[in-house]
Order: sequence, then structure tokens, then C-alpha cells
Amino acid sequence: MTDRLCVGAIAGSFGVRGEVRLKSFCAEPEAIATYGPLATEDGAREFSVRIVRRVKNGFAARLGGVATKEQADALKGTRLYVDRDRLPAPADDEYYHADLIGLDVFDTGGTRLGRVKSVLNHGATDLLEIHGPGLKQTILLPFTLAAVPTVDLSAGRIIADPPDGLF
Repeated sequence: MTDRLCVGAIAGSFGVRGEVRLKSFCAEPEAIATYGPLATEDGAREFSVRIVRRVKNGFAARLGGVATKEQADALKGTRLYVDRDRLPAPADDEYYHADLIGLDVFDTGGTRLGRVKSVLNHGATDLLEIHGPGLKQTILLPFTLAAVPTVDLSAGRIIADPPDGLF
């Protein structure tokens, strides 16, 4: 498990007064502004966040130390991180995506299927992108209780019962 988690990203500037278009990856999108200063991936910069208003696919926000459109434009694509201890603990049967990435995936018979490369969501449910040496292409496994009955973070593994024909 990582000490810091990505909670959002800057999609570019918004307007001409230094506001940014902020995408939130939080379960409650507005909560991104409550976790304290957000840092860049390398930790070199930290920003206080104040949400100004909702905009399409995110928020218009003011970041501490960003006062001009040019400064906001320069941050486009920057991912924002927060220390794990400032985030709420996930409920039972809920996981931070960062905790699932890299876990080995086994079927119910103990055969290794691959490793979680990423967690995707296209609206209906989360999908685990699984890759491995025996796979010609990555497999998208629905992250549902039926398809993934066991997640064992301490052992670093997932037990999957994939739909017939998926693997």
C-alpha cells in the first residue's frame, strides 16, 4: 500500500484569473478540497484548494500560489496527491484503487491468472485490467462480488471467479 494517493488532476486553466479546471477522483468529488494541501507526484509543490464552482467534468478551483492563466496552463496534466492518513478509511468491501493495482489474481482453483494493471470505470462498475505472461491481451474483469469474491490485501492477492470464457 502506498503512503500517498492520487485524488485529482488539473485539466488546465479555467478563465483568465488563474483558476484551474480540477478533476476529482474522490468518491465524494467536493471532498478533494477538505483533505488539506494537495501535492504534486514528486512532492515538490503543494497547493491549498478552494472550489469556486462546478463546471462540466469537474470544478473551477483556486490553487494557492497560482494567480495567472499562464501559471494555471503550466499545471495542465498535473496529478494531485494526499497522504493516506488524511483520507477516510474505506468501508468494508471498499478499496482504494491504488491498493488493488499490482495485486496478483488467482482463480478459485489457485491458478495464477495475472496481475492487476489498473482499475477502470466507464460508468457501470469498476473493471480490473489484468495482464500477465500467459495473456495475449489485457483482460477486463468486472470488480463485483460475484467475479471477485476475495480481496486479501495483506497477502497481496485477489481470488477471482471470472465469467466463463473470459480467460
